[in-house]
Amino acid sequence: MYIRYPKIIISGFLVLSLLGAWAASSRLGFSFNFEDFFPKGDPDLEFYNEFKQRFEPDDNFLLVALHRPEGVFEQEFLTKVREFSLSARSIEFELPKIGLSRWEEGKTLFTQEDGHYKVRPIVESNSLLQLEFPLKTPFSFTSIPAIHLEDTARYAADKEKILADPRLVNNFISADANTLVVILKTVDNIQQPPAEKLMAALRAKLAEMGFSDYHFLGRANFQTELVQMQIKEFILSTVVSFFLVLLIMWLIFRRFWGVFISLTSIALGLLLFVGVLGVLGRELDTMALLYPIIMIIVGTSDVIHVMSKYVDELSAGKGKTEAIQTTIKEIGMSVFLTSFTTSVGFLSLLSSRLGPIQNFGVNAAIGVMLAYGTVMLFSCTLLVLFDKDQIIKLRPLGESNKQWHGLFDWVHATSKNYPWRVVAGIAAVAIVAGIGVAQVNTNTQIKQILPKGAQVTQDFHFFEQNFSGFRPFELAVMAQGDHSLEDFEVIQAMDKVEQRLMESPAIRSTSSISWLYKSLHQAFHSGRSAYFKFPEKEKDFLKYQKLAGQLGNNNNLGMLVSEDQKYGRISARLLDVGGDSIRAFMADMQTFMETEIDTNVVKFRQTGTGVIVDKNSIYVRDSLLKGLGFAILVISLLMALLYRNLKMIVVALVPNILPLLIAGAILGYLQIPLEAGVAIVFAIIFGIAVDDTIHILGRYQLMKRRGLSTDEALKLTLRETGKAVTLTSVILFFGFLILLFSSNPPAVTIGLLISSTLFSALICDVFIIPVMLRAIHKD
Repeated sequence: MYIRYPKIIISGFLVLSLLGAWAASSRLGFSFNFEDFFPKGDPDLEFYNEFKQRFEPDDNFLLVALHRPEGVFEQEFLTKVREFSLSARSIEFELPKIGLSRWEEGKTLFTQEDGHYKVRPIVESNSLLQLEFPLKTPFSFTSIPAIHLEDTARYAADKEKILADPRLVNNFISADANTLVVILKTVDNIQQPPAEKLMAALRAKLAEMGFSDYHFLGRANFQTELVQMQIKEFILSTVVSFFLVLLIMWLIFRRFWGVFISLTSIALGLLLFVGVLGVLGRELDTMALLYPIIMIIVGTSDVIHVMSKYVDELSAGKGKTEAIQTTIKEIGMSVFLTSFTTSVGFLSLLSSRLGPIQNFGVNAAIGVMLAYGTVMLFSCTLLVLFDKDQIIKLRPLGESNKQWHGLFDWVHATSKNYPWRVVAGIAAVAIVAGIGVAQVNTNTQIKQILPKGAQVTQDFHFFEQNFSGFRPFELAVMAQGDHSLEDFEVIQAMDKVEQRLMESPAIRSTSSISWLYKSLHQAFHSGRSAYFKFPEKEKDFLKYQKLAGQLGNNNNLGMLVSEDQKYGRISARLLDVGGDSIRAFMADMQTFMETEIDTNVVKFRQTGTGVIVDKNSIYVRDSLLKGLGFAILVISLLMALLYRNLKMIVVALVPNILPLLIAGAILGYLQIPLEAGVAIVFAIIFGIAVDDTIHILGRYQLMKRRGLSTDEALKLTLRETGKAVTLTSVILFFGFLILLFSSNPPAVTIGLLISSTLFSALICDVFIIPVMLRAIHKD
């Protein structure tokens, strides 16, 4: 057996751990890409990709809000805002080529020098200080600035006109006139390295110009802030989990070498895990903070089962070699099965259409099996080198297990004498849980997934309160038949749709080609705000159309019409009112566009990143059911192979369904929306909860093979496995409880759900399994 070669095995693991540390430090990185959360294979995603080819993405913006409590109409402040807007275009920095791996090369934005790229990430910038209003005079067509920067006497009139203009309020200026926004258009699909450099350059420029009260909103800022949060949380969860395990191991073993062996095994497993991720080229995303907790907690559970059995065998008088061989033979298979079923639970996440969820499932499954391999190879080999007294400090014979035996003898007697009470109690809990599950909703909001107390969260709330929000919303406009986006009927229909959009409290402003004609209509009526509307007569429209081409080339609202004049767009941003509310609003809009618009002239289709991401909740529910179904099927087949008895499959599954119902009930009663991050909880709960079931059933089968009666086998099973499964449940409880201190709300929810349901899984195992086994195994 391999334990005969301890030096080779231990040396091999030390070398692998060093290689793992090197691979992790040199090849493992953190990332946050919005595209990763797009559901693969979705038809709306395919349409959106085509939409982007005609126009541009709807998330290539970065908003900079500059706040002045006394009001923005002050010459020095306005001058600095204009200077900042213009100078932001010249921001430039270098990146190695790898930093641009997901960008298109060959654009004018990039110039290569000595293996590096010079990047200019800001394509355009705009603010109120650069906007001009068209104006028709008796002699010619001209324009006037939105703000007469040099003429302070006109500030009051400028302010009144600006605050009456729906194009500007909630977009360029807040309704209270205390904040101006500089709109920066970034390169498409900006990735983490350039986004981080850009945010640092902008903060430096703002500080240099004397701005202290500012807020950011946009893709680049989200990516930078969330990646920094990921790194912090990953390190924190690793350190806290490690010290938690250190405390628990000391309470259990009370010997240096016992604690050393267990912690070394766990640390090696974690190093091997991050090393494998580095070798495979994996990136750590928002789910990464769960990895160290899973690895450390699962590794701890494996170590406790192995070391407890080894100590028991030594206490029975066996030699070290014989004791470890018995441990590997009797515990090795149970630990393998628990690791395998946990991995199956994680692999069930492959049914999700979301890349980060799939990656998490695969990575976690790899980690669980690496933890198992490390414990069975490294820990078992290391244990042979130590005597029992070096591993654990035991109480006098008979005292160490007296309290545990008393507790589980009571459990055994209760399930034996009051089986119907046990069944009734569990049934009552299931009914209450079922009512809670029925109340689960998918009304997800962005603010619910932002880190608590972080600047990025404060910035998000600032824009929600003072401007038009963040969620991009796009309507693709498709002219039908011989019609085009130059036709009066088409643009008139667009204006009708926009008016309906503005009736929603979630939308404060829109933009489309119709706005250009509204501006011209206003210009032909002395710039009066009351005339900012689409012309009612086609002859007026045709008159304005002659000027539209010239002014359209100078507008700063982005591409609004395709080159062939067959496609257009209506763009807006939605307030964070919740996924269900937005879906109801979209359904209403769809009905309106199908019944109130002549679809022979023009058709509309909802698109944009907001639509794509909001569909995730639908896929989350579907993939959750498919994933759990897959996990239950695989584990059922495994139980069938092991026990060759269909009734034992039921015994194995029933106690593990209730914890899932309890987790769903917590979501329902606390009104926590079911979103992508939370959905992984059910795979974790099922994968871990079934572990205790396997240990109990495995020990029970062993006792039955020794010829014991059902009652005797159950009593000894609870005595021998009760302590181990309870200790591991306590470790798991406190391990995931760590997540309650996370600044990441989904992580807090995950910690709450798992910690709350693991004890229910333990109670189900020790009470329900004996009742069911007595029912099917009557001596």
